[in-house]
Amino acid sequence: MIKLTRSHLLRQLTLGVLSFVCAVMLAACGAPSNETSSSATSPDAATNTTTLKVALDPTFPPFQSQTGSGQFEGFDIDLINAIAEAEGLTLDMAGLPFDGIIPALQSGTVDLTISTMTITAERAQAVDFSRPYFRAGLAIAVQESNTDITSFDNLEGKRIAVQIGTTGAEKANEANAAEVRTFDNTPLALQELANGNVDAAVSDAPVILYAIKAGSVTGIKIVGEQLTEEYYGIAAPKNSPNLEKINAGLNTILENGKYKEIYQKWFSGEPPELPETAPI
Repeated sequence: MIKLTRSHLLRQLTLGVLSFVCAVMLAACGAPSNETSSSATSPDAATNTTTLKVALDPTFPPFQSQTGSGQFEGFDIDLINAIAEAEGLTLDMAGLPFDGIIPALQSGTVDLTISTMTITAERAQAVDFSRPYFRAGLAIAVQESNTDITSFDNLEGKRIAVQIGTTGAEKANEANAAEVRTFDNTPLALQELANGNVDAAVSDAPVILYAIKAGSVTGIKIVGEQLTEEYYGIAAPKNSPNLEKINAGLNTILENGKYKEIYQKWFSGEPPELPETAPI
């Protein structure tokens, strides 16, 4: 920041010698302009690459989580890194609560998010989405001993746990439940269910299945059919020029087999076909 301020001041001086010195200094260090930008994108002139600040909620395994050493890992992390490699992009990842990500995109604090964000008509009014990168759906989880809840209709009058700001929370609010309790992340909502403090939880099926498989939450099960078919997208501020490269990179890894490799690292079976656009 000191170099930036000095460059700005030197440009204001009218003395010929000082202007020459300023020009030399700018040429030598490549100091950027002091003008502010509505985007967090940072171009690196020396390497001809672009650094994008990427927001994610690292509480949603197996898509995003954080190791004990503070590193991000998961399907979404591997995917965005592969896209960046295909397009020659540099990423700066930062953790944010899920319900704070869209405001951060709108303010230009971050350039992108890859955070299992379902593409919806309402969200598409606030941000722009890439083509879908994952097909998912909502599911109902209950305690293993529960035999009363087998479908969405059975949630009427029940207590439901959800993650705040998600499509699972929106769906639960349609159930005419006795109470919908919101939590900062899905693992907390599932733990509330495992503890017997609610009757059910509604969240993304892959996340619930992973929590059961990994043993991070015990004594719960999924009941009934998936409630929805949803598609996750990479979101950016409205009219962001970065989405063109993100879509190009995503298309590349879908075609060259890298997407399948990443999918089968985290999930079993063949990856589903993905449409060019999400039906919203």
